[in-house]
Amino acid sequence: MGHLDNELTQLRGNLIEMFLLVQKQLRKSMKALTTLDKDLAREVLFNERRVNAEELKIDKDCENLVALFSPVAVDLRFIFAAFKINSHLESIGDSAKGISKFVLEMEQKFDEQFLKDIEIARMYDVVDAMIENNIAALRNDDTAEARVVFNKDEEVDTINKKATKVVADYIAKGKGDLVPLLNMISVIRRLERVGDLSSNIAEEIIFHVEAKVLKHEKEKL
Repeated sequence: MGHLDNELTQLRGNLIEMFLLVQKQLRKSMKALTTLDKDLAREVLFNERRVNAEELKIDKDCENLVALFSPVAVDLRFIFAAFKINSHLESIGDSAKGISKFVLEMEQKFDEQFLKDIEIARMYDVVDAMIENNIAALRNDDTAEARVVFNKDEEVDTINKKATKVVADYIAKGKGDLVPLLNMISVIRRLERVGDLSSNIAEEIIFHVEAKVLKHEKEKL
């Protein structure tokens, strides 16, 4: 294995570590939300600095690989894909940070029935599974695994629409305090955004492996 191959292997490993880091951040933020664990929310905010540091490091590694080795074909596609995936992962970390900030503003836990009505646990489980699919896809260059993400994104969109209507109904009927309900709409939208970002990551993995730019195919449709 040549020096470039070793560097690309290390880049892939660092990217997977970034995946695991932001996944852990999202998991902690959701647990903090449903249990009103403010210490856990503060932990997410504290670890955001590590997410940002990792993003900068991976970006720099991508730039150095292009400058030092002048890679071509599949190697160059992987570096370009890694650069974009890294940015999407940092945005997922931002979503976890935003959810944790809401938790710190909360004065009491959400009603269990309300959480069931908006299916927040199911929505989170789906976006968490999307992250798992993308990790497996990146680890094994498995585009079939990446394509599973697209179907799950449609499920997230469906839950998002239903949940938003449920919250609006709660607000209209005066069921619950207004500010927490409005914050929950923001949480739902952040999870929907994580679904979109995961789909973008899946597209980049497919681009790396198959040299297909799915965005253009979607624009034609």
